[in-house]
Amino acid sequence: MNSATVRNLLVRGMLAGLGAGLLALVVAYFLGEPGVDSAIGFEEAHAPAHEHEVELVSRSLQSTAGLATGVLVYGVAFGGIAALAFCCALGRVGRFSPRATALLLSGAALLAVYVVPFLKYPANPPSVGDPDTIGKRTTLYFLMMALSVLLAIAATILGKRLAPGLGTWYATVVAVAAFAALIGVAYALLPVVNEVPADFPAALLWRFRLSALAIQTTLWGGLGLIFGELAQRLLDPKPAAVPAARAVPAGN
Repeated sequence: MNSATVRNLLVRGMLAGLGAGLLALVVAYFLGEPGVDSAIGFEEAHAPAHEHEVELVSRSLQSTAGLATGVLVYGVAFGGIAALAFCCALGRVGRFSPRATALLLSGAALLAVYVVPFLKYPANPPSVGDPDTIGKRTTLYFLMMALSVLLAIAATILGKRLAPGLGTWYATVVAVAAFAALIGVAYALLPVVNEVPADFPAALLWRFRLSALAIQTTLWGGLGLIFGELAQRLLDPKPAAVPAARAVPAGN
């Protein structure tokens, strides 16, 4: 793949990330923000009367312009990274079309980058978590994410190497089993973090975590579909339709 093609795919990946970010923004605003507001209300109701923090940025600005900026920048950045990963994976993970490869990578990224770390360290709304441990919790989350991505890459390499001897099906089963086993070991070894207040509403916590998962699913699913379509049109364009020749009457 030459540099011009890579550049074109990178631009398309970032555009696809922007489009996917817009979809995720809608989900975040209508599903995520109500949970955030409820959690902030819980925190304010349980805060001591003498504690009043100065609001540097208004809540309305956070839930609109701030939310849009964060989600769209996130989408564009990961769209570019996904496009570069696509350039490396196309033709190497199987004989898939560009569209199918993009969707496969998007699903794998959702699993490795978000779902696996999420199952160990799920997202928490405001008022959940000790401010003094935020550095530790952030480090543990990114460590889990890095392990998940590295193990997913290792499992892919393992499956490719086993495929000639075991066949594609059994090689895939062995690679997935190895990935799951090592992730289980990481879950067991890494410390547990549970700082949810005893009186925090369980239903609110559950809705917040589901909405966080829905936002990421929308983002990565949209990225796979949009970028897959753009990559397919670039790498495998359909030939222009040739109009049928008009019949010429006999004798003319």
